[in-house]
Amino acid sequence: MILASSRRSNLSQHIDFPVVLWSGQPSPRNFPANVYPFRANSHFLYFAGLSIPRAAIRLDRGKLELFVDDPAPGSVLWHGPEPTAAQWAEQMGADAYYPLAALAERAEDAATLPVQDWATRQQQMQCLGRSVSPLEGQDLELAKAVVELRLCHDELALSEIRQVVSVSVEAHLTGMKGTAKASTEAQVRSLIESVFIAHEMTPAYSSIVTVHGEILHHDRSAHPLTPGDLLLVDAGAETLGGWASDITRTWPVNGQFSPTQRAIYEVVLAAHDRCIAQVKPGQEYEEIHLEGALAMAEGLVDLGILIGNPETLVEQDAHALFFPHGIGHLLGLDVHDMEDLGDLAGYTQGRKRSDRFGLQFLRLNRPLQPGMVITIEPGFYQVPAILDNPQFRHQYDKLVQWEKLAQFKDVRGIRIEDDVLVTDQGAEILTAQLPTTPDQIEQVMIN
Repeated sequence: MILASSRRSNLSQHIDFPVVLWSGQPSPRNFPANVYPFRANSHFLYFAGLSIPRAAIRLDRGKLELFVDDPAPGSVLWHGPEPTAAQWAEQMGADAYYPLAALAERAEDAATLPVQDWATRQQQMQCLGRSVSPLEGQDLELAKAVVELRLCHDELALSEIRQVVSVSVEAHLTGMKGTAKASTEAQVRSLIESVFIAHEMTPAYSSIVTVHGEILHHDRSAHPLTPGDLLLVDAGAETLGGWASDITRTWPVNGQFSPTQRAIYEVVLAAHDRCIAQVKPGQEYEEIHLEGALAMAEGLVDLGILIGNPETLVEQDAHALFFPHGIGHLLGLDVHDMEDLGDLAGYTQGRKRSDRFGLQFLRLNRPLQPGMVITIEPGFYQVPAILDNPQFRHQYDKLVQWEKLAQFKDVRGIRIEDDVLVTDQGAEILTAQLPTTPDQIEQVMIN
């Protein structure tokens, strides 16, 4: 736990008040004993280095106190031998440890951050005597300090991210190669997630394996695979330590892109490549997003789908008819790293989300720094709720050649997403071993 200790020391350089962080606890699916798999709160994980349910840590000037109970006597029957509080404390490098009930006496005047499960939120309020949401006062100061520390990853984090990326690349390749013998989305999803399980990892989020790529977060896999369909796969593993990957590829079910599918795919790929080429220290992420939007507009004009000057089309947000989301986000302990803190991590202080159609879903708006890991994920989608919206139809009617668009009806959605490390010199594509070009993908699928 050397690096976790270093993180705690670094935090003490940013704040001069005590901090209490809760790990959270398993949430029941239906009855109390049938719970979802436990995953500790990310802020607890970052400073504790261990995933312990029903625990809390108190940090003060680099010192750590652990609050956790010994296992219940009867738990060994169901769960086998579990570490004692003393053993957890030793592994963590704690300066002292106490039963969880003792925390209330040590939580006065401490700052904290919200935990997602409601039972732990109740504990927080009882111990602190106040609400922990919205963030304000010392809690807000703490959140800003944590963002400052977690934005750029240390050696341990990057090692885990590289490990989980490698497993996720293997999983996508397994899915590509197995699609020919699959008859449903679920069968491909099972191939991908079996690779995660084989490496003692879990999905970092609900895997998206769907022929309905126009549904951006489609996490159901009940549809049959039909020749001529495109399969959009957005899936990434998470390590036991909580570090995430996030990768998307889109491939043809029958192993070969149609001419229209290939044409749109090349437009998305051009945006993807141009955006990654822009990644470097000091580069504004919003500018990368707008560069991707411009590349999309240029490609769609070349195909005759959009009409007009590409730069003007982007200024009018016409590209967002087909590319409505942001170009990506932070990646780390959370797949959308630190978004539990709202836009504190994603947006530089003083910046707020735009209300523009083409910018309102931008998750990251700050200059890039070495050590950041980000995603780059442009996409093209034919979303009925957007394209059939009367307001958008009226606003953009003369900018879209609707009859031409109808020729591309076999393209519901295409997204290409890579995980990228910002380096001192520029960028390292962590997911570079996973093919992106149509020819490469077709080659993988026939071998």
